Amino acid sequence: MRLAAAATVLPLACVSVVLAAAHSDRDAIIEARQTSMKEMAEAAKTIAGMFDGKRAYDAAAFRAAAETIRARTGPALIAGFPSATLGAPSGAKPDIDPARAEFEALARHIETLARALASDAERAPPRITDDMRMGSGLAMGGGSLLGKRPGPAEADPASIPAEHLLHLILQDCSSCHSKFRQRVE
Repeated sequence: MRLAAAATVLPLACVSVVLAAAHSDRDAIIEARQTSMKEMAEAAKTIAGMFDGKRAYDAAAFRAAAETIRARTGPALIAGFPSATLGAPSGAKPDIDPARAEFEALARHIETLARALASDAERAPPRITDDMRMGSGLAMGGGSLLGKRPGPAEADPASIPAEHLLHLILQDCSSCHSKFRQRVE
């Protein structure tokens, strides 16, 4: 009788341990993803603050912030959203899976822009120069700073001023969040 009870309880205990480990792994991935997103947001705020004059320009801080964004995009961003971590309690919508190609294309596009920004930051002068700025022509023409989509003249991210690259990155982040992020209460 005891042997029969043990034969029933032992498999259930093993399943519980496996489920607890899977839950723990899921939670760790979600936590790492949220930390990464917060670090990217803070880096973007740092750079934006330098360009809008709310923060003193510092070439080393600009480089570090641009590299933070670059390192967390593309494959790193994609890897942070495995299927098992989508949906509640995470803010990542389960809709990512059926639209995985679109999600990954956005992550790769952000990476392309972030690489160009990090490259600009590597050559950052001791002060913000005019060629780093968006210029009045880029913000005009019917779009806001965040609403302007890259046109044919902007096909090469290396030719886009650093300030505009940041705005394009933020635009992609907003697009991704509006489609693939849910509010978690």
